[in-house]
Amino acid sequence: MSTAPVPRLLDGKVALVTGAGDGIGRTIALRYAAEGAKVVVSDLNDQTGRKTVELIEGEGGQAVYAHADVRRAEDHAGLIEAAKSSFGRLDVACNNAGISGEFAPVGELSDPQWQAVIDVNLTGVFLGMRAQINAMLPTGGGAIVNISSILGQVGMEQAAPYTAAKHGVLGLTRAAAWEYGQRGIRVNAVGPAFINTQLVNALPPDALDELRSRHALGRFGETSEVAALVAWLSSDQASFATGAYYPIDGGYLAR
Repeated sequence: MSTAPVPRLLDGKVALVTGAGDGIGRTIALRYAAEGAKVVVSDLNDQTGRKTVELIEGEGGQAVYAHADVRRAEDHAGLIEAAKSSFGRLDVACNNAGISGEFAPVGELSDPQWQAVIDVNLTGVFLGMRAQINAMLPTGGGAIVNISSILGQVGMEQAAPYTAAKHGVLGLTRAAAWEYGQRGIRVNAVGPAFINTQLVNALPPDALDELRSRHALGRFGETSEVAALVAWLSSDQASFATGAYYPIDGGYLAR
């Protein structure tokens, strides 16, 4: 007696992930593919971006790589073209690309230090959303997930540009959800706390211990845990979810 295969969350969907060369972005791209999506993998680092494609194809998935600097509107247009030319359409997008920037108090931040983070983490998300929305509207809609942060809800000393940008991502998410909800596009934001990535693990041991203690679970999150939430929000199972912020923070914001 045979049983029917369990449907995957994103069977038949075409998805795009920015900043997919490593860390959270790579894991999201891999999860999208595991859930049945054809994936456009985007990054500024061509080597790591192509490696993500190799990993997807090694697991039997379909993916293409497209170089993009998220600060450039023309690069976002190129990502849409890559999705259409390779797979015919765009159904799902995850705006993940971001940088931490340099750490300094507000009174000591230079103009370039501020602008560098805003350009990538906020303007980059806006440019992505604009291109993605206009690609989704002709085919009936889709789902966009923006990667914010716990710092989209709270502040952190010496991280004003990052905090401001991530707060701004929530505003963009909420506005777009209202603008396009009745036209078939859902827009949500995910807010990770500290996740077990190369960037976090490069911190000094005493800093790591202190940061772990800020999470009710007493540990950092895993990229796979973030990707699982993103995949659900990107799927039709989340059909009534839009305009919302979903922390995945091990209890960081519970105190």
